[in-house]
Amino acid sequence: MKLLSVNAGRAKAVDYTDSPGGRTGIDKQPTEGPVRVTAPGPKGTGGSGLAGDTVCDLRHHGGNDQAVYAFAREDLDEWERRLGRTLANGGFGENLTTSGVEVSGALIGERWRVGPDLLLEVTASRIPCRTFQGHLGERGWVRRFTQAVLPGAYLRVVEPGTIQAGDPVEIVHRPDHTVTVSLQFRAVTTERTLLPDLLAAGDALHPESREKALKFVKQRQAQGS
Repeated sequence: MKLLSVNAGRAKAVDYTDSPGGRTGIDKQPTEGPVRVTAPGPKGTGGSGLAGDTVCDLRHHGGNDQAVYAFAREDLDEWERRLGRTLANGGFGENLTTSGVEVSGALIGERWRVGPDLLLEVTASRIPCRTFQGHLGERGWVRRFTQAVLPGAYLRVVEPGTIQAGDPVEIVHRPDHTVTVSLQFRAVTTERTLLPDLLAAGDALHPESREKALKFVKQRQAQGS
C-alpha cells in the first residue's frame, strides 16, 4: 500500500461553481517533493490540511474533519472504464491518490500511517456536488457517482507530518465496528434508515454525520411515542 501522488490545487475562477467568489481549488495536480500536512482548524475557517492546497468554499469543504481527501487509483481506473476517458491522479479533486488501499471500504476511525510520521484518521465520505460535476463535465455526474458508492474518504490529521509520492501507507488501527465509508455515504445520501448504524463509530464519526444520525433517531423515537 502506498501513495501514488500527493495532489494540490490553486484557486481558479470557473462558471460551474456556487462557491463564494466563483472560484474553486478542485483541479488538483500531483506535487513534486515533500508536502507538509497539518490540522487546518475548524470547518468554516480552516481549509486544506496540505500546505499549498487551496480550499475556496469553506462552507462545505476543509476543516479538521475534512483535512485530507483520499481516493483509490483502482477506483479511478474503474471510472476510466465506465466513462471511456483518462483520469489522471488528482482527477477527482483528491489530495492523496493511493494504490492497494481499500479507501471506500475503510472503517470510520481507521488510522493510516503515511510516510514516516503522518497519522490520519478516517472520518467520512465525500459527497458529490455541482462543482465536482462541472469539473468533470459529465452530465448527471452527481447521480452516477452516488449510485456507484465509491466515494473516497475524508481524513483528519492526528499527528502532522511530511509526505510525498511513493510513501508507504500502513493501516495501524482498525476499530471494533462495521461502519465503513461506503455505509456512511449510503446513510447520508440515499438510505437514511442506515443513519442509526453510524453511531457505532463513536467520536471518530464526522460531527455532521453524527448530528444527522442523532436527529434521525430522535425523530423516529418521537414518531413511535
